[in-house]
Amino acid sequence: MTLETQIKHMLNVNFGIKILALPMVLFLIFSCVNKTQVDTIITNAKVYTVNDSFDIVESVVVKNGIFYDMGSSKEMLSKYTSTEIIDANGDFVYPGFNDGHSHFLAYGISEIKYANLMGTGSFNEVLDMVIEHYKKYPSEWILGRGWDQNDWDIKKFPDNSALNKAFPETPVVLNRVDGHALLANKAALEIAGITADTKIEGGEIVIVDNKPTGLLIDNAMDKLKSVIPTWTIEEKTTALLKAQDDCYAVGLTSVTDAGLDKSDILLIDELHKKDDLNIRVYAMLSPNHDNFSYFIDKGPYHTDKLTVSSIKIYIDGALGSRGALLLEPYSDALHSHGSQVSSTKFLDSICKMALENGFQVNTHAIGDSGNRIVLNTYAKYLKGKNDLRWRIEHAQVVNPNDMHYFTDYSIIPSVQATHCTSDMYWADERLGEERVKHAYAYNDLMNTNNWIINGTDFPIEGISPIRTYYASVTRKDVNDYPDGGFQMVNSLSKEDALKSITIWPAMGSFEEETKGSIEPGKVADYVILDTDLLEVEQSDLLKARVLGTYVNGINVYESN
Repeated sequence: MTLETQIKHMLNVNFGIKILALPMVLFLIFSCVNKTQVDTIITNAKVYTVNDSFDIVESVVVKNGIFYDMGSSKEMLSKYTSTEIIDANGDFVYPGFNDGHSHFLAYGISEIKYANLMGTGSFNEVLDMVIEHYKKYPSEWILGRGWDQNDWDIKKFPDNSALNKAFPETPVVLNRVDGHALLANKAALEIAGITADTKIEGGEIVIVDNKPTGLLIDNAMDKLKSVIPTWTIEEKTTALLKAQDDCYAVGLTSVTDAGLDKSDILLIDELHKKDDLNIRVYAMLSPNHDNFSYFIDKGPYHTDKLTVSSIKIYIDGALGSRGALLLEPYSDALHSHGSQVSSTKFLDSICKMALENGFQVNTHAIGDSGNRIVLNTYAKYLKGKNDLRWRIEHAQVVNPNDMHYFTDYSIIPSVQATHCTSDMYWADERLGEERVKHAYAYNDLMNTNNWIINGTDFPIEGISPIRTYYASVTRKDVNDYPDGGFQMVNSLSKEDALKSITIWPAMGSFEEETKGSIEPGKVADYVILDTDLLEVEQSDLLKARVLGTYVNGINVYESN
C-alpha cells in the first residue's frame, strides 16, 4: 500500500472523519514518514553486545547486513520501521560465535569419509566400528579417526596385528584423536614403503621385534599420508558445505582453519564469491612452497568473508601421544622428552619471512620446551611490545619462568578449553604433580595481555562453542566432573569466557573493527539462545539451545 493510499484510507476519502481527530491522523502519518526503513528490528531481547563497556540492550536494528542501531525496544520502534520485526520474547542475543582454532575442512572431510572412533572404550570396539563402517561404505582405503588409548581400560598404544587379520589386502589408516599419531595396517605401510629401516626426524615409527607395529607418531605420518588418494573438488565442496551447516547449528558464524594449502583456500574463496559458502574463515597457511609463492609476496589477503594473514607451523606433537616437547622427561615415560617436529632454524626462517611481509606467525606448541623455543624465537624478531599479534596455538604447558615473554613481546595465547577437560584425567601422569600445575593455565595466560583466544581444535574436540564456554568457566567435563572443577585458579570469568569466543578471536585475525561484537557498523552476525550464559547456574549451561543463527542479518539456521 502506497503512502498516498494509506492517507486516503486513514481520512476515509469521504471526509467522514471528525475534524478533532485530524491532528492525531497527521501525527501518525508523519511518524511513519519520519521512520527509517530497515531490514530487521529485534525487540524484547537481552542483547549482550560485548562492546568495550559490555553494554546490555533489549533491541537491535539491522540494515544492509550490518548492525545499524541499538537501544530499548520502545526507542528502536519509534525510530525505525521494518517488514521483519523479531520479538525475542525475552531470549538472549550474542555476537556470532567464533572458533579461534579449528580444522574446518578436515572436519567436513571426516564427517563424510571417515569412521568416527570417538568415545571408544577399547581397541576391540575400534575394530568392530571399522569393520561395520567398511560394510556400509566399501572403499579402496579404509579411514577412521578419533581413537584415544587414554580412554581404554588398557591404556597402551595398539599395534596392527588385529587390523592385518581383518583387512589383509585393503589399506587401513586410523588417526588418533589429536591428529598426532595414527595406526596403519601392513597393507598401508607397504604402499607407503615404510619399513623398520625407514628414517624419520621429528617423529617415530614404533618398532617391535624389528617390525613396524603400524603406530606412526608426528612426522612419521607424513610418508603414509602422502599416498592416501586426495579428495576431489566435489568431495571437498560437499565437506565444506557440511561443515558450514554443522557450525551454524551451534551458533558459529566464523571459524579459523589452522593450516590449509593454496588449492583449498582458493576453493573456499570461490565458494564465498558464489555465496555457496558464507561462514567467515580465517585461514592459516601451511608452510609449503606453493603457499609461499602464491600468497606471501602479495601480502595478507582480505575479503568480507576470508582472511589469509598468517602462517601456521608446528614445533612439537601432542601430550596424549607423548609427542609434546618437554624440558624434563615424561613422568610416565622417563626415556622420552617428546619430539621437536620442526627445527629451530626452520621456525626462525618463517619468522623472518613473515615479519618482512606483514604476516602473523601462529605456532603449535604444547610442551614447556616447545613453548620456550617458540617464545625465544618470537622475541628475537618482535623486539618488544608490538601489535603484530603473533600467536602460540595451544600453549598447554608453559614454564612459569617463561610467562613474561607473552607480556614483553605481546604474544597472544590461543587455547582450547575442552582440551583441558579432555586431558585432565591423565595429564598428571604425563607431567607429574608439580608440572601439571602449570598446564592449561588459561587465566594466567589471559592476564599476560588481558585477552585470550579460545576454540575447540575440532574435529579433535566437538564443535560446540557452548562446550568451550562451559569448560572455560567450570573446568569440568559434561558429566560435572570433577567436583569443584580442575585447577579452578585458571578458570575464566563468564564475561571473559564470552569474549574469548567472540571479540577476542576477531582480534586474533585483525578483524575486531568489523565483527566480534554487536555495534553499529559491524557485520550483523549474531546468535539467539534460550539461555542467559552469564546468569544461569553453571549446571545448566550445557542445556543452552541455539534458537537461530544469523550471518549478515540473514537467518542461516533455525531450531525446530
